[in-house]
Amino acid sequence: VLSSLPLQVMLYFNVYYFPVWCLAEGTMLQLKYHLLPWHYQFLLVTAFLILSLAEGSRLYLGYLGNLQEK
Repeated sequence: VLSSLPLQVMLYFNVYYFPVWCLAEGTMLQLKYHLLPWHYQFLLVTAFLILSLAEGSRLYLGYLGNLQEK
């Protein structure tokens, strides 16, 4: 089994774009947070946390699996 070069390139660039996305999304969330009703506030924060954790773990597992050829 060989590691996938296109997958590794996409993971490499995504590692640099993910913090930029996280910062932009967090800034937008902070700017509009006080304008929304409480249930939208809860949903937005929950979705942001779930997406951030899922993307971080996806990048970690992608690097781990691709580089170790698993």
